[in-house]
Amino acid sequence: MKMSELSIGQSASFSKTITETDVYLFAGISGDANPVHINEVHAKESIFKGRVAHGMLTASLISTVLGMYLPGPGSILAKQEIKYLAPVYFNDTITATCTVKEKIEEKNLVVFDCTVTNQNEKTVIVGSSTILLGK
Repeated sequence: MKMSELSIGQSASFSKTITETDVYLFAGISGDANPVHINEVHAKESIFKGRVAHGMLTASLISTVLGMYLPGPGSILAKQEIKYLAPVYFNDTITATCTVKEKIEEKNLVVFDCTVTNQNEKTVIVGSSTILLGK
């Protein structure tokens, strides 16, 4: 997508239900086998009282929005800031939404406000991403 096709306030979203399989695959890919993600007995004794998805797995849906929908294929993540506000449990349906906040035309960069919410509309992640637009 070209800079001229983007406008402040424009947004896109992507939703996914996080499954046990997603968490196990992410643990294998990332090497993060923290028991709070993969061991039910351990996780029940944690502050979460059950297994939770990896924060980076949840945050990766932001990348999906930016890389596939807005601004879409060819865009490159240059900077990301995220703050985790609540856990994501297995079978939660989460929605990542990214909204154009600023266009830096001379550097071909776009700054997005990003939020991730669960099926109860509780915000689980807030942050911002800076994208280098593809040519």
